[in-house]
Amino acid sequence: MNAERLLAHYHRIADAPDAIARLRRFILNLAVRGKLVPQNPNDEPAAELLKRIAREIPASKGGRSWTGPMAYDVPKGWVWIRLGRLVAHSDAGWSPKTEDFPRSGDEWGVLKVSAVSWDKFRPWENKQVLPGTEPRTQAEVKQGDFLISRANTAELIARAVRVEDHPFKLMMSDKIVRLHLSANCDHRFVWIVNNYADFAREHYVHHASGVSPSMKNVSRDVILNLPFPLPPLAEQHRIVAKVDELMALCDRLEAARKAREATRDRLAAASLARLNAPDPDTFPDDARFVLNTLPALTARPDQIKQLRQTILNLAVRGKLVPQDPNDEPASELLKRIAKEKARLVKAGEIRPDRPLSMIEQDDFPMSVPIGWALARLATISLRIHYGFTASADFALKNVRLLRITDIQDNAVDWPSVPGCVIDAGNVDQYKIEKGDILIARTGGTIGKTFLVRDAPVTAVFASYLIRVQGTRHVFDEYLKLFLESPLYWTQLRDGARGTGQPNVNGHTLGMLIVSLPPLAEQHRIVAKVDELMALCDRLEASLATAADTSRRLLDALLVEALAPAESKLEAAQ
Repeated sequence: MNAERLLAHYHRIADAPDAIARLRRFILNLAVRGKLVPQNPNDEPAAELLKRIAREIPASKGGRSWTGPMAYDVPKGWVWIRLGRLVAHSDAGWSPKTEDFPRSGDEWGVLKVSAVSWDKFRPWENKQVLPGTEPRTQAEVKQGDFLISRANTAELIARAVRVEDHPFKLMMSDKIVRLHLSANCDHRFVWIVNNYADFAREHYVHHASGVSPSMKNVSRDVILNLPFPLPPLAEQHRIVAKVDELMALCDRLEAARKAREATRDRLAAASLARLNAPDPDTFPDDARFVLNTLPALTARPDQIKQLRQTILNLAVRGKLVPQDPNDEPASELLKRIAKEKARLVKAGEIRPDRPLSMIEQDDFPMSVPIGWALARLATISLRIHYGFTASADFALKNVRLLRITDIQDNAVDWPSVPGCVIDAGNVDQYKIEKGDILIARTGGTIGKTFLVRDAPVTAVFASYLIRVQGTRHVFDEYLKLFLESPLYWTQLRDGARGTGQPNVNGHTLGMLIVSLPPLAEQHRIVAKVDELMALCDRLEASLATAADTSRRLLDALLVEALAPAESKLEAAQ
């Protein structure tokens, strides 16, 4: 592989998803196929090497001869064998009674299978042998041992490590196999094939036993009969040296990427902080600067999510659009809402509000601009109540039953919503209408909101939803916006109950404090938020496009790195 060319072009694909991980896998895949370093016709062929190994290790000791189909064609001078042909002998550990904590002092410990499951020997992953237990020194782990895990998840099963120097007194568990490899093979090359060859993973998964996907087992016989592509010994050494060189290159690329991302993250965080804790005198200029520069700093979907939350935070704090002193103050809205609710109570159309505590200065984490007001959600709503309890029936269509699961990405596919059995006299009480806000009151979606902008079918809402019916004096789009903001989520988390499955009730929701602007400003805020959310949508789309372009460039660059004379980069653009 042409490392210099890869370095020269790496900046063009650095943001491709899993770029470094894919590059590492690509390198290792080439290594086990004989495509990473050139073959040398002067090397002793692997067939001759195998004869020398056979004199050292009788075939009867090292597993069956090769009889199956090859996973792929290997270069001239290579041969397919079973891994056992390279193994002088193998042994396993034992399973004494242990304490469930690592050994300390001079006590003996037993290696846990996790100590050999992550490509790097981790001697601290062990359990202490119970005092008085006689150690089995034949199971002692020593420097240079080649250990393979027999049990783990399908992804990690049969991973191997070469034991490095360590200060512990350790023995293998019965879930670990030790291979005593021939001196006529490069143990690092065996490690590469066992851990990273696709066919090796397939072999172990195919032959694994165990009904649980979280824990599989392979026998020692399965390990010894792993198909194995054997190069000449000299080429094994060259492959290992080249893998080390290229993995060091990947380490440098990874470090550079992390440093670049850390710098960008700090700049993005600083920009968002300037908006979330604004200086009143400089905020307009700060906001323009940040919104103009942030697109260049946001390179991950989670940063776009943070930007969306910042926009909402600014919106409900009165920092997103300027105030107009000619706007009718929100205090007048509250007076009109109170009059409307009194009229509806007198007419018997709604119930009177439960007594609500006054909003104290410490109840809300911010002051609001002149002309705004703070009000509890129950105060500015006509009704907050639970949904209808019924079973969903997809055969019924007359009255639909909207459930939490029917609401996805702030939208409902109304034709797919099931129906329910409901008395005609109950329909009006639970019928969904335009402007309703529905809130999930329990489970993993607690607090999730949905604004009904259109109700093309007759539908009621299910009992795990709470409906907030607003008034014409509060713009429903602004209320929905508030119910997505950090101020809402902070209050909701504080009021949620339950340790197993958190939930909120109608009273808790009614006590939430809403920052209420003048009605005209509510409309201006929603328009500005829509504009900025559209910008976020474009940023997300551009990130997805850039990631796809980087992915295609990475594919082409890896091809070109192997065949530098044949340029594939221009074709990929």
